[in-house]
Amino acid sequence: MNPLAPDTYLVYARGLDLATLTAVSTEAALPVRTAGESDGWAWVTFDATAIDGPAAVRLARDITGFRYEERFGGPDRVDTVFLASTPACECPHGQNYAIPHCEDHPFNYSYSRGGFELDYFNIGKRREAHRSGDLLIRELLDAGIVGRETPGYDADPSYNADGAVTMRIISEHFGLPVAN
Repeated sequence: MNPLAPDTYLVYARGLDLATLTAVSTEAALPVRTAGESDGWAWVTFDATAIDGPAAVRLARDITGFRYEERFGGPDRVDTVFLASTPACECPHGQNYAIPHCEDHPFNYSYSRGGFELDYFNIGKRREAHRSGDLLIRELLDAGIVGRETPGYDADPSYNADGAVTMRIISEHFGLPVAN
């Protein structure tokens, strides 16, 4: 997966076609910057400097749940992956998992299904250790990013500082196509 352009929010949706995803984004007053469809995933990107981050995260979560079940053919038909290339929240309350971040900093990654965020965390600089959900735990452990032993970080403190290893793990886990 190519790194996201700076200040970008990206929503991947499986179970929706591109026309539906862009229509729902427009209805939510989130102007789409780029969009595409491949390998069973549709995606849209948003300019993070022009829209509210929590609104983009809510869209990614809500389109998977009961709010849209009649429109999309039932619950649990859609799942989403949200990615952000904005800085991770440095606010004191944003350092802990399962605690809401400030309005300016959504989590860098979340996975939603059934109207709930099942997995979320910030990416890079050991931030993955402060996570909610364990969907990617095996892959993160194997890469030495989380756990009692973190050989990647122990050998090189700059290991995964930019989150590239974590982004690769997320991309491979879900089979995400490259979004430009």
